[in-house]
Amino acid sequence: MSPSTDSRENREFASELKFLVPPALCEPIRDWARARLSPDPHVSADLGDAYRITSLYFDTEQFDVFYRKGSYGRSKYRIRRYGPSEFAFLERKLKTRGLVSKRRSLVKIDQLPLLADGAPDREWSGFWYHQRLIARRLKPICEIAYRRTARVTMTSSGPIRLTMDEDIRSVAASHVAFNGAHEGGLLSKDHVILELKFRLEMPGVFKELLEAFQLKPQPVSKYRLAAVALGLVVEQEPKEAKAAPV
Repeated sequence: MSPSTDSRENREFASELKFLVPPALCEPIRDWARARLSPDPHVSADLGDAYRITSLYFDTEQFDVFYRKGSYGRSKYRIRRYGPSEFAFLERKLKTRGLVSKRRSLVKIDQLPLLADGAPDREWSGFWYHQRLIARRLKPICEIAYRRTARVTMTSSGPIRLTMDEDIRSVAASHVAFNGAHEGGLLSKDHVILELKFRLEMPGVFKELLEAFQLKPQPVSKYRLAAVALGLVVEQEPKEAKAAPV
């Protein structure tokens, strides 16, 4: 029931919808979710139904992931830490035909420097991840930290999950290490990122949520927000649509 802290090597494909929610709707949506969904069993005791997440994101020198060049547009590599844990997840997030899957391995924080070595260690659980960082010429770009409210429940189609990410902050990164992005620059003062995850078709409880608050999904990426806010890249303007032939 808690996909966030599930340490399985592979996770099934799932649908993932994101929304930018204005502050005025945050508490009403949170109250709505608390009345219908259970708290994530791994929430922090001092944060109620929330916990803190810190992630280190990777990209190439040319920012191929950010600009979604070729296969870089379908996969994202990051290292994720929950709270002050002494462990972290090495993650590859893959999007195929609109569905998201993950492969992840749990390693100790003090093992992260192994990723800076030129030769991957075949005996290490992070070997596959290290190999891919080298093959895809990926390096640490930024660290992002935020507070996540998480509610879950089980349906006939499997588990579903609602999360709300707030106080999202970022700092630039040049080494494979966590440096305390919770003190970094605030990425969004005007919105909270709401995310719905489910398998197969959208469950009725989420349809009720969208109707009750008139929510419309839209693409949003914390990594993309951070890369632009830190001045690492320039967001490309959408191309103007060509006029239809008369």
